[in-house]
Order: sequence, then C-alpha cells, then structure tokens
Amino acid sequence: MASLKNIKLKIQSVKKTSTVTRAMEAVSAVKMRKSQVRALGGRAYAAAALSMLERLSGTIDIAHHPLMQVSQSSSQSKTCFVIVTSDKGLAGALNSGVIRRVEREISERGLTSEKAVFVAIGRRGGDYFASRGWDVRIKHENMSDDVSESDLRAVTDAVLAWRERGEVNNCLIAYTNFLSTFEQESVVRNILPITPAMIAEMVAGIRPVRGKYAPSSAKASEGTPASYTIEPDADSVLAILLPRLLNIAVFHALLEAKASEHSARMVAMKSATDKAKEMAQQLTRTFNKARQAAITGEISEIVGGMEAMR
Repeated sequence: MASLKNIKLKIQSVKKTSTVTRAMEAVSAVKMRKSQVRALGGRAYAAAALSMLERLSGTIDIAHHPLMQVSQSSSQSKTCFVIVTSDKGLAGALNSGVIRRVEREISERGLTSEKAVFVAIGRRGGDYFASRGWDVRIKHENMSDDVSESDLRAVTDAVLAWRERGEVNNCLIAYTNFLSTFEQESVVRNILPITPAMIAEMVAGIRPVRGKYAPSSAKASEGTPASYTIEPDADSVLAILLPRLLNIAVFHALLEAKASEHSARMVAMKSATDKAKEMAQQLTRTFNKARQAAITGEISEIVGGMEAMR
C-alpha cells in the first residue's frame, strides 16, 4: 500500500486538477451559450439563402454557369477539402471524428496526396494532415468566436481561383454539425460544383429549429425548381450571387463547428471534474484506511510491548 504522504500528495493533485477543469467548464459553458445562439440563428439565414439558389437552379442560364457545371476531370485536377476543426483540444472526440470522416472519404474516392489539396480552418485538422504528407495550402488558425462571413472570403476566393484555373475539380467541406449540447455529428458535404443535388443536401442538412430561431418557412422548395427571368443578365447576377452563397455555406459550417466545439468541451470538462471528485473521494477513503491501519499497528505494538514487560 502506498505511503500516507504519497496518497496525500495524490489527493492534493487531483483536487488542483478538479479546480482547473471546473474553471474550464464554466468558461466553456459561457462560450457554448453564445455560440449556440449564433449557430441556431444562422441556420435560418443559411437555409433561406440556399433555398433561394435551389429555386433558381431550374433556370437555364444558371444551369450553364461554370460553377454549377461538373467539369471534366483531368490528370491535373484535384479534390479540395475544407476541414473545420478546433485550435485547442480537450473537446472529447470532436476533432478526431472530423478527421476520421475525411479519411473515410479519401479512402472511398481512392485519392492520393497528389490528387487532393486541403484548406484547414483550425489548427488540429491542418497539423494532422500536414504531418502525414498531404498538401495543406491554407491554414486559418485562432478564428474568433465572433468571426464574420467576410472573414472567410479568403477561403472561398482561393477555392474559386483554383477551380477557375482547373487545378480543382470539386470541393468538399468537413465539419461538426451541432445537434445538441451532448450530441454532435461529423459530416462531409459537397460545395463545388454547385448542383441542385448539392443544394438539396445542404438545405436538408440544416436541422429544423423550433421557437425563436425557427426558419420563416418550414420547408425548402419542393418539386421541380421554377424558372426565373434574371435582370439585368444572369452572368452579372450570378458572378456575385454564387460566390456569396458558397461563402455562406462555409460560414454556416464554421458556426456549427464553433457551437459543437464549446458544447463538447463543456461536457468533457464536466466529465473530468466529476471524475476528479470521484478519484479524490476514493483516495480519501484509501488514505483513511491506511491511516487507521497505521494507528492500529502502533496500538498493537504498544500493547504487545506492555504484555512482554509483564
């Protein structure tokens, strides 16, 4: 059995750890509430924007736009992955879930390091794939919880430039979809080319929300998309609209990831705090048993000595 001194040091260490995890839990809880409000509020915005494009997708001019056409793959074209992870750890399996989901997608597509490029939003995902020899061209780290849509335009501008030059054939985004405080889902969605199927998948992926943050229309467009007349001309409107909607899709993914990150970290820290309390209680019981055993042993020695002196 460990000495009383060692057990006491362990109890002190566990209690200090519990203090740290309790503080981190409180900080994460505050950030969690704020990020959840932004994510839930942003769903209505993202759903409305993407639903608008879904309705417009039946227009012939839109269907022939370069960003909505599946380009012919060539030996030079690659698949782009936009990976949204956190900068910090202590969030359970949040980041590893996204990474595993991307690795599964890579395996299913049979991609090699020469046929894929990565844009990393968050340090964890970027460091992981860069350390394994993948081409991580852009890294965005230390993104604030107050990030705005304009802060992500560098990402979408770079992806659109690669697409225009023929370097990238298609693009996928991997992130964690926020379901609840205790549940998050790692997903991979296509964002380029912008096809009706992709739009429908994105809209369906935005979970319905009740109450204050519910979208104004409960359903996205149904049936065959309608045909619209675009003024002054389709090219002028779509040149601004499509990149903006692509940026909205990335922004929505980041808001979902932020809400998931703080929720997962709060739950992980609460679990760590509870575990530390349990360990402290177990060590305290062990300490009391060891101390009682030592006292009993001393008493036995005293009694034995007295008996020997008689």
